[in-house]
Amino acid sequence: MVRAIVIWTGEFTAMKKYAALLLASVALAGCDAMSSTVATVECATTQTECINQWFDEKFEEELAFSPIRQTALGRKTDYDKIDDLSLEAQQKQIQWWQATTAEMKANFDYDELSDEAKLSWDMWQFRKDQAEAAAEFNGQEYILHQMNGTHTALPSFLISQHKVESEDDMTAFIARLGGIGTAMDQLLERAQDNAANGTRPPRFSYDAVIEESGKLTSGAPFEDGEPSALWEASEGHLAKLVEDGEITQERADELREDARTALVEQMAPAYQRIIDWFTEDRPNTDEDAQGVSALTNGADFYNYRLNLMTTTDLTADEIHETGLAEVERIRGEMEAIKDQVGFEGDLKEFFAFMREDDRFYYADNDAGAQQYIDQAEEHLAFINTRLPEFFGVLPKADLVVKRVEPFREQDGAAQHYRPGTPDGSRPGIYYAHLSDMRAMPIPPLEVIAYHEGNPGHHMQSSIAQELTGIPKFRAQGGYIPAFGEGWALYSELLAKEMGAYEDPYSDFGRLTTEMWRAIRLVVDTGLHSKGWSEQQAVDYFLENSPMPETTVRSEVRRYIVMPGQATAYKIGMIRIQELRAKAEEELGEKFDIRGFHDTVLGGGSVPLSVLEKQVDQWIAKTKSS
Repeated sequence: MVRAIVIWTGEFTAMKKYAALLLASVALAGCDAMSSTVATVECATTQTECINQWFDEKFEEELAFSPIRQTALGRKTDYDKIDDLSLEAQQKQIQWWQATTAEMKANFDYDELSDEAKLSWDMWQFRKDQAEAAAEFNGQEYILHQMNGTHTALPSFLISQHKVESEDDMTAFIARLGGIGTAMDQLLERAQDNAANGTRPPRFSYDAVIEESGKLTSGAPFEDGEPSALWEASEGHLAKLVEDGEITQERADELREDARTALVEQMAPAYQRIIDWFTEDRPNTDEDAQGVSALTNGADFYNYRLNLMTTTDLTADEIHETGLAEVERIRGEMEAIKDQVGFEGDLKEFFAFMREDDRFYYADNDAGAQQYIDQAEEHLAFINTRLPEFFGVLPKADLVVKRVEPFREQDGAAQHYRPGTPDGSRPGIYYAHLSDMRAMPIPPLEVIAYHEGNPGHHMQSSIAQELTGIPKFRAQGGYIPAFGEGWALYSELLAKEMGAYEDPYSDFGRLTTEMWRAIRLVVDTGLHSKGWSEQQAVDYFLENSPMPETTVRSEVRRYIVMPGQATAYKIGMIRIQELRAKAEEELGEKFDIRGFHDTVLGGGSVPLSVLEKQVDQWIAKTKSS
């Protein structure tokens, strides 16, 4: 399964870190660990201390599979490499997970571990199970698609996360420019194999991949015109190195030619191969998009995706019914605000008013885009003043708000977050798609800032990376949608408790985004398990939300190519709300909101079953204190 390479939310997520000590033995770690012999662990301390040390050692081995994760965490090890994205590499990682899990079970006694160490054991087993399950459905995966696919994520990663502070950093940057070409060829091969077996994303997705790939290889140095994004980044790095006295102008000229060669002779041909094949294969795609149930083994694949995204055993029917109930509940709250502002008309008419009235939009130009960013920053500055009353542990990392780079910006596409580094050397970034300001209404602006920033994704991700006292694979490990997106959606409502949304239209914007996530439960399951068409999904969305149609169609197309992902938000939020209600009831006057939030965020990204164990342990400890 092709994983998101750095964000996101969205959908690329920052993964995690490496000790240089083990980097030289990466290949051996990936291969020798696959033998049937289980290594013996010598333990001179308690089982808990020993297994925690073992977890950290194994985490370094796991990180060695991914140079991109190393960079995402601020390391400069394997700085000149791109991940191996072939199926063979994935299989090596699965075998590594199997071998290390067998080693864990052979050397440690679960019953002798502390409660926290037992949670770590459960998480290690969970990671192994995830890797195995993903491999079963490689043939059903859409390898390249419009939702921040790897073809755009790798260039974005290089621009935003590969720091160039020395000549060595620049030569590594250039090596990675060329390495993108290899990665693209690996992914193209997988896309071709899946297509041969009947798995293709719909035609609109092919069109997006073709267009985005063309944008990345247009302009200088590929042809006359304005500099391409990667060429502009290369030129900027070289100019800064000369200015800082790190290299001479003569050396800069040599490196510029190396960068040109990497882009023109290694990267661009691979993107052209993608464009050529996607163009040739385009007539074989579905012009009218279908859900994955239409694929071979599609129903089982969708069930797997629901389990992966929600970390529950909820069925598609159960999720669909939950969505219908939530849509009805939220409509009632929307009616109340409609009446509060004195609007005369029904809710459908109020939706049309919110979509069409110019007061709810900034100008559709660069100045309007900057207004959007400035307003988001203002809301985040306010909420930061309220955090200490609701959290004991606060993030150390900074947060910045940025517009998405032009080569991957899409009208109406969802905002997303990309984590910073554990040491704070690179801030977290909240990215906004601002190419069509009529798809970016003002009322939801405030709530989206809280979702992507504080107390949402930035807070959750930064606190996790900065955690001490738990194994690194949990603090800096992979992203689990039900937890991360559930927390971010819970944070939207939490912000209301913190004094946000003073303007009723802004509070309606909050309800709009919660409705958006409730609709997702209905629409995602409708598309992938009930045979809904794209238009049917769009119509249901518009009937129950004031979101602009451009945004709605972009959203529905996201659900089509990322089956199940959209269900994580509401399912995760509901579970966190249930756990809070349970804690409030059982603890009474002993309940401390800061303690609850620190508990939820204090174990890293976890499946909902593990989160429940964490909260139960906190309740028991608080009762006994």
